[in-house]
Amino acid sequence: MSRSAGHCNVMGTASTMNSMAEALGMSLPGCAAIPAVDSRRKVIAQLTGRRAVQMVLEDLRISKILTRENFLNAVRANGALGGSTNAVIHLIALAGRAEIEFGLDDWDRYGREVPTLVDIMPSGRFLMEDYYYAGGLPAVLRTLGEHGLLDKDAPTVTGQSIWDNVKEARNWNTEVIRTWDNPHTEHGGIVILRGNLAPDGAVLKPSAATPELMRHRGRAVVFENIEDYKAKIDDEALDVDETCILVLKNCGPKGYPGMAEVGNMGLPPKILRKGVRDMVRISDARMSGTAYGTVVLHVCPEAAAGGTLALVGNGDMIELDVEARRLHLEVDEEELTRRRTAWQPPPPAMTSGYQKLYIDTVLQASEGADLDFLRGCRGAAIPRESH
Repeated sequence: MSRSAGHCNVMGTASTMNSMAEALGMSLPGCAAIPAVDSRRKVIAQLTGRRAVQMVLEDLRISKILTRENFLNAVRANGALGGSTNAVIHLIALAGRAEIEFGLDDWDRYGREVPTLVDIMPSGRFLMEDYYYAGGLPAVLRTLGEHGLLDKDAPTVTGQSIWDNVKEARNWNTEVIRTWDNPHTEHGGIVILRGNLAPDGAVLKPSAATPELMRHRGRAVVFENIEDYKAKIDDEALDVDETCILVLKNCGPKGYPGMAEVGNMGLPPKILRKGVRDMVRISDARMSGTAYGTVVLHVCPEAAAGGTLALVGNGDMIELDVEARRLHLEVDEEELTRRRTAWQPPPPAMTSGYQKLYIDTVLQASEGADLDFLRGCRGAAIPRESH
């Protein structure tokens, strides 16, 4: 996965966010996927510096490039790439800083019909260098544009529209970047689930999930936090089988704190020995873009904030229906009210300092997990001298 200098050589979060920057119009065409050791990486770095200077002279600012249409293009691009679920949080946070109206529902609405075209790990077979040499993001964006899934007039740092940047792009390898009628996954965009278990939303990556588990009902096996999970998962006495649903709590922005990439829980060894390689897993955590499986993430509100996730008990039945966008805890409202009354929030690890500031001000994953006081544009005022 890391054969040279550079980040993970699959469509993990780093590769995804490089692609998101390009899809947003914020980097030069073809920049996203160049391998770290390819000489063209240094070339485009120099061209980027030159273009940045020219943008200053042209008064072409980020605020003129980042439009709602650019964000929707990025949503569709992420679906076509089979990109990381972390892009959901990062783009919502960025939109919040830029005061762009953009949220979870846009991920589902505009990504729902997008096929995953790039056959790349962890969802597929190939590596980032194969994707780059096949044509990279420009080839993918051209295909989206030819099928009505790209806002062609969206502005970019080149001073031209995104369509002007990619309309002549070539696909040199249709095994790596598949054709429209032969996608890797027919509907590959990020799925947003809702229901009484996730009233404010949860995410799932279809291109990395097991089709047979996309509609599933199972018994909850609950871990109160990551330490509880680590203490129990290898125990042969753990009451679990392959039809169960693993539930991990208190790993969201406030609960961990910091929303760690622990949502793709490893399966119990006794299940793995049966040859089972996937189970439904649900948490308020994130997962690495290099991970895969039928993993429901970013459940909102998180457990530490008193969300329904905090009330799930061992043995509760949970229904996942991806097509219906439904995540439902089969516990009646009277029982949930009783549990909610008895629930106590977990004590924070620290009660002062930066960690307290973070816990007090961090937003939920559905809002980008940013700090509330950082949302919105603040301008670029030059402060007065300090002495």
